[in-house]
Amino acid sequence: MRSGIIGVVAALFVVGAPVAYAQQSPSSPGNAPESGQLSQTDFKMLTDIRVGVIKAALQLTPEQEKLWPAVEEAIRARADMRYRRLASLRERMGQARDIDPVQFYRQRADVLADRAASLRKLADAWQPLYQSLTSDQKARLRLVAIHAIEGLRAAVENRGMAMDDEDDIDSWDLPY
Repeated sequence: MRSGIIGVVAALFVVGAPVAYAQQSPSSPGNAPESGQLSQTDFKMLTDIRVGVIKAALQLTPEQEKLWPAVEEAIRARADMRYRRLASLRERMGQARDIDPVQFYRQRADVLADRAASLRKLADAWQPLYQSLTSDQKARLRLVAIHAIEGLRAAVENRGMAMDDEDDIDSWDLPY
């Protein structure tokens, strides 16, 4: 039990690293030049860390290990989709502001449908593994998930405050 607690505490420290990295200011070392955005390599590294933290926190049995590859693949697929979606958004934000509201709604619907499908695949991949977890493993998974969600919320709030400080925020007038 003691090693389990130590593992979870270590996992929480590792989960905090990507959040702290994501919260760095655009001029911080390690961020992509000029844009303040993570490079694809950095994004993949953070995904590797997240996957490692989850797996370490779960302390899977040999039988559960057989169910892990589907979960890991679904996590990585969602992360890759997220990176491509953010890159596409950055590209569109840099283009002219002549926005067709109907086209915007259709594109948004397509993005949401893709995200829903990927989330369903993730849930489907997790289901067999989750059902095999002990109550201790489920508690550790909840602890890691709660910490990750709180870190994400803080990162979003920090990003929002940084955006409020920028003068060009008014140019984001989107028809929605």
